Amino acid sequence: MLYLPAIVIGRLVRYAVRLVRPGGGSALPGLVLRKIAPGLLRKTLSSFKQGLVIITGSAGKSTTTKMAVAIVRAHGLQVFTNPSTANIEQGFYAAILERSNLFGKITGDIAILEMDEAHAAAIVKRIKPRFATILNVLEDQLDRFGDPVNVRNDLAKVSEAATNGVALNADDQNLLWMLAEGNGVSNVSWFGIDESVLSTARKGLGTAPTYLFELERPETQTTGVAIDGLQLQVSLGSGQVVQATMPSRGLHFAVDAVAALETARRLLGTLFDGELAAKVLSELPPVFARGELKEVNGEMVEFILVQNPPSFQLNLDNLTTKPEQIMFAVGTDVHDPSWLWTVDLKNLTHADVVTGYNHAEAALLLAYNEIPVGSVIGDLDDALSTFFGLPKPSRGYKTVIFSADSMRRIRRALGFTDPEDVER
Repeated sequence: MLYLPAIVIGRLVRYAVRLVRPGGGSALPGLVLRKIAPGLLRKTLSSFKQGLVIITGSAGKSTTTKMAVAIVRAHGLQVFTNPSTANIEQGFYAAILERSNLFGKITGDIAILEMDEAHAAAIVKRIKPRFATILNVLEDQLDRFGDPVNVRNDLAKVSEAATNGVALNADDQNLLWMLAEGNGVSNVSWFGIDESVLSTARKGLGTAPTYLFELERPETQTTGVAIDGLQLQVSLGSGQVVQATMPSRGLHFAVDAVAALETARRLLGTLFDGELAAKVLSELPPVFARGELKEVNGEMVEFILVQNPPSFQLNLDNLTTKPEQIMFAVGTDVHDPSWLWTVDLKNLTHADVVTGYNHAEAALLLAYNEIPVGSVIGDLDDALSTFFGLPKPSRGYKTVIFSADSMRRIRRALGFTDPEDVER
């Protein structure tokens, strides 16, 4: 009965928000619930008999979590997760609001949550995770974190708090140094991409430099050994090699897949079935906007989310289809547009429409790189009307490249408000 009034109030707030903003209703209700029932998060996340699993790092959290959750569920476990990819504290309260009964109780065996790096470091002070998967450290959100070393330090706190161990990316020197400098990190396993595959990547994985001497790469338990388009071949360490079809193309999605496989292998132990896991990966759709194809006005559109220099670079490097029609939208989440200038744009042939809050900065970037631009339109609705007013491409499909803020606004404008669109 303790949390009944708080849950009711939170759901009323969510209902009111969704009346005004279809498809919304997670941030504010979660914030309200956190204010009036601060103890609910700890109570809920401590209630799962197989504990809490945290997946964190600079990039790839949403995709890795979706993959890991799907694999673990396929093995018969009931999993609580944050399906809308809201990975800060109020988002976890919102997920509880979605999934719990009126008393704040959630039925399930295990909680697997993607968490923002800083929020994860704060949460583990109150709630000890059973296990953590750490993906990478990129030069991302430097206006917020100041230096990648601060991210590394936050991730160390998460690793040290994990009671049953961690899975780390062997191809990120930051994580090797995090382990070397850390205290109390134990039961470590590694995932990564074979050197023969990494060497073919023009810009590598884009991990932040450490400015320290390079540590020897550890032996990996789960390894991506071959990539061909969407096809990924993975060695699971026991001599078993499985073939999976990734939901999106690119080396960064391969890293997410091997991270998810290693996470599931560690969590499931002897119950882990590699062939079943590969089958699950092959049947998964992309996380929304991560190379996602959606039908709009009778034509297929590819949506590509870019959130930092490495994700922008890797996604551009994988524009193998040479899109005929492109919209480029940079929103308010890009607080410091200077990072856009660090990306090699040679694979971006043109932009039919440039829009978003930072449209002027984006247009200047493209002009400097001598990339042809059709229209620069500050108003997002006008930009969408112009872009989708273009005739259907003679080949392929329209492509929208956007930052997170523009992604949310465009999805809402196009009517993608069904919660099932982001469910996992």
